[in-house]
Amino acid sequence: MAWARRRERQDRIYPPRPPGLLVWVHATRGERISAIMQLAARLISQRSNAYVLVTLAPGVTGPKRLKKQIIMVPAPGLHPEDMREFLAHWRPELCLWTCGDLVTSHVVTVAEAGLALYLVDAREDGFDTRPVPLLPDPAPVLLEYFTAVMASDANAARRLRKLGMAEEDLTITGPLQEGSAAIGCNQTDLADMRSAIGTRPVWLAAMVQPEELTTVLRAHRAVSSWAHRLLLIIVPDKPEMGDDMARRMERGGMSFTRWSDSEFPDETTEVHLADTYGEMGLWYRLSPISFMASSLVAGHGGCDPFEPAALGSAILYGPNIGRHLHAYSRLAEAGAARIVRDTDTLTTALKQLVAPDRAAAMSLAAWEIVSEGAQVSDRIMDLIQDALDLAEVT
Repeated sequence: MAWARRRERQDRIYPPRPPGLLVWVHATRGERISAIMQLAARLISQRSNAYVLVTLAPGVTGPKRLKKQIIMVPAPGLHPEDMREFLAHWRPELCLWTCGDLVTSHVVTVAEAGLALYLVDAREDGFDTRPVPLLPDPAPVLLEYFTAVMASDANAARRLRKLGMAEEDLTITGPLQEGSAAIGCNQTDLADMRSAIGTRPVWLAAMVQPEELTTVLRAHRAVSSWAHRLLLIIVPDKPEMGDDMARRMERGGMSFTRWSDSEFPDETTEVHLADTYGEMGLWYRLSPISFMASSLVAGHGGCDPFEPAALGSAILYGPNIGRHLHAYSRLAEAGAARIVRDTDTLTTALKQLVAPDRAAAMSLAAWEIVSEGAQVSDRIMDLIQDALDLAEVT
C-alpha cells in the first residue's frame, strides 16, 4: 500500500454516529442507488435498532430525500488513515461493497480492522481497471479479503473465477435491481374511499409540482369529456402546496374535495386533493393509472415508480426523471410505463388506459419487473440479518 500512503489526506466532518447497529453499504455505481435505498429501507423497517450508512464513490450522487435511519456521506479519501478515521467514527457491524471497482487502500484497511466484508452484485465490468497502471492487478489479492461474493450473472462469476475466486466463496444471485414491497395503508380509509368512489374510473397524479398542475387539470378535463365519470386524485409534492392548488381549482370552476379536511368525493367531484403525508399506499391502491409527476418540468428528478408498480398501477411519467432513469427505462422496456410530455400526450395516454384491459396489461408487466429482484434482495437481507444477529450476541 505504499502508493496509497503517498495520497493526500482528505478531511471529512461526519455527522454523529447513531445508537444501535450500523450497516455500511458502499455504492460504486449510480444506477444501483435506487436499489440500495430500497434495500436499506427494507432493513430499517424490519429492524428498528438498525441504521444504514451509504458511502458514495466519486461521481455517484444519491437521492435528495433519505429515510430517517439512512445516512449518506462521500467515501473516505484514498489514504489509509482516512479509512481508519472513518471506521473509528462509524464503527459499522459489516460492509456491503457493491458491483466491484475495488479500492485497494479501502479494502485492505477495512480487512485489517477485522470488519466483515461482503461483495454483492459483483459485475463483470467491475474488475476491468487497474488503479495504478503498469503494476499487477490487485483484484486477486483483494478478493481474498471478502467473506462472500455474490455475482450478478454467469459472466461476472466467470471473470471472478479467472481472478482466483474460490468456488465455495462465490454465488450467482442475479443483479441487485430496484423493486418495491407494497407500501401499506389504513384499511378503514381504503374501504371508505372505495365505497365513496363506487364504480367510477380513477387516475392518480402523484407528487405534482405547482407548475405541473395546469397540464394535469387540462388533461383531466379533456378526458372527462370522453369518460364522463372519471375521477382524478392529486397528491401535491408537499402537502403545504395544497392551499394554492385548491385556490387554482376554485378559480377554474372545478369541483373538488380535500383529504386534509376529511372530505370524501361524491358523484359530482372532479378532483380529490390528497394533501397529506404518508398515505401513498392508499392512493396507489385506488388508482389503476398513476402519472408520476415531478417529471414534466426540469429540476425535480422524478419520483420512484416502483411504489405504484408494486400495487398494480400502470405508470405514466414525464421526460425529467434523472434520479430514477434506470427504473423508468426498465419499466418502459417491459411495456409497464409510458412517457408523456405535455397536455396532449397525457390526454392521449389516459384515453387509451381508461380502457381496463390496457391498464391491466401494463400493471401486470410492472408487477413482473418488481418481482424480478426479490430473490436477490432476500439473499442479501438474510446475509445482513445473520451478521446483525451475531453482532448483537457478541
